[in-house]
Amino acid sequence: MDGYAPGTVSRGGPALQGYGGILFSVRCSLSTLWDRRYAGDMTDSPATGTGPVDVPSNWSTGGAEYATYRPSYPRQVSSFLADLAPSTALAVDVGCGTGQLSTQLADYFDRVLAFDPSESQIAAATPCPNVTYAVAPAERLPVRDATVDLVTAAQSAHWFNLPQFYSEARRIAAPGGVIALVTYGVLRISDADLQELFGRFYYDGIGRFWDPGRHFVDEGYRTLDFPFEELEAPELSIDRDLDPEAFLGYIGTWSAVRRAEEAGRADLFRDFCADVVRIWGDNGRPRQVSWPVTVRVGRLN
Repeated sequence: MDGYAPGTVSRGGPALQGYGGILFSVRCSLSTLWDRRYAGDMTDSPATGTGPVDVPSNWSTGGAEYATYRPSYPRQVSSFLADLAPSTALAVDVGCGTGQLSTQLADYFDRVLAFDPSESQIAAATPCPNVTYAVAPAERLPVRDATVDLVTAAQSAHWFNLPQFYSEARRIAAPGGVIALVTYGVLRISDADLQELFGRFYYDGIGRFWDPGRHFVDEGYRTLDFPFEELEAPELSIDRDLDPEAFLGYIGTWSAVRRAEEAGRADLFRDFCADVVRIWGDNGRPRQVSWPVTVRVGRLN
């Protein structure tokens, strides 16, 4: 098991209730919807490079919502990274969430170890025969030295204590090992009116409730510290056709939505939901939604 020290991993627990976990519909009652409380996603502040490695007690719940509504990465990401790795024996996915990238890496690597500090994320993770999930922070990975061909962090590195994560990545890397930080940015929706509404909500309505590290995501991780000789990566995007349920379900997984609700501004998301349903029309016909994908990749040794 490559020196991996398994912990207790629970699966099949009750799904958390919340904005992100409720089935949205253009026919649903928004008042009924709003009676449910959303548990939110990652709730601690992102690491600045000097913070402690202990996992905060108020770390994210909401794994079921993530599994349902968060977008999947293009298959080209895993294929590209597998081609760069010195071998395809073992990959480690850090901050794996519910396994959006882990399960794709499993198509190219013999084994994948996937770690997340949130028990609820691991409990809701997608089962895969050659993926082993466990609860562990990015700064203390239960993996043997010099064994890992690829270390990934997808939509999670801005939460890490980066110097400690990078130290761990170097420790576990096999000769020629590769590290990749993957992120997707701010979405665009094909309908102009919905795009304008979304932009106002993202930047003006909910903007002040984003954590301080959110700008790293908006900037495609380009300003995130990456002390490695960088390799060229392809330009990619996530493209999906979403109905109002899936669109609002995804937005309901945002940490900023939960923070707004905690601050007594539940009306921001409630009103946004009502406006989306009103403008969407066409009996909820799916619209194209795209996210730009950035991959920062380098050699660990």
